[in-house]
Amino acid sequence: MTCHACNIECKRFGRHRNGLQRFRCRQCHKTFTEDHETPLDAMRLPLDKAESILKLLVEGMSVRSVERVTGVHRDTILRLLVLAGERCQQMMERKIAAVTVHDVEVDEIWGYVQKKEAQRREGEGPQVGDAWCFIAIERNSKLILAHHLGKRSHASTRTFIDKLRSATSESHYQLTTDGFRLYPDAIHAALYDRVSYAKLVKVYASPREGEQRYSPGDVVDAVPCPVFGRPDRSRICTSHIERQNLSIRMGMRRMTRLTNAFSKKWENLQAAYSLWFAFYNFCRIHKTLRVTPAMEAGIASRVWSLMELMTG
Repeated sequence: MTCHACNIECKRFGRHRNGLQRFRCRQCHKTFTEDHETPLDAMRLPLDKAESILKLLVEGMSVRSVERVTGVHRDTILRLLVLAGERCQQMMERKIAAVTVHDVEVDEIWGYVQKKEAQRREGEGPQVGDAWCFIAIERNSKLILAHHLGKRSHASTRTFIDKLRSATSESHYQLTTDGFRLYPDAIHAALYDRVSYAKLVKVYASPREGEQRYSPGDVVDAVPCPVFGRPDRSRICTSHIERQNLSIRMGMRRMTRLTNAFSKKWENLQAAYSLWFAFYNFCRIHKTLRVTPAMEAGIASRVWSLMELMTG
């Protein structure tokens, strides 16, 4: 190490609290730390510890459980989650673009931040209350193509469909959604030139006594409804995206129903979704495919590690 001011060689001067070698100039007595990378920006968390934390989060552990297991403070865990979520989102936007697809299924999953919508008071911001995540999955490769966290509104629906357009190529494919009324207009406006679109409308029976609050009625029928284009009726299906919703509730503790593990901040929920979808696409081997969805879709050649998500 050479002193930046005196341009003479420095002597060793102990170690920094993060383990890096320190040096001290013999002439001006300034101290320096050896050159090093900062993969976690300003966070001084060791990389192996950071990877362990992220592994526990994507396997369904709560923040406080991870705190007890790893000994890392929950505020540090949440800062790491937000950092990882932002980088995962940027990485997926780069990697999942103009992907050739054949069958796409779309659905939305409900969650909330701080409180449910019915309890939201006047004057509280839009990032409090119900939080709907719109998700698109490719049926054959099981690749998550796009997602968007927002309200169940025209603006959020249109933003999500625009993301889906960027993620898919111009080749024609079939698109299936549920009966949500805002999908047809948004899909017609953004994807009319490349999709055959159909809805699968489910008919529910009246809930039995004692099940009105938490249990939906039994599905008595599922009616395929072509909307435009020439959709193949045998491929009108939403089973794969609904199974992904189960994986989300199993793998993201804050999405587990009837617990106090719900999100308290919108950015934390958004980061958790981005981390989960990146992990699912690039790191987790699908039991049916025996490779990751990204490998099946041809946008990755191997299984990624969790830390590679933040640098890929």
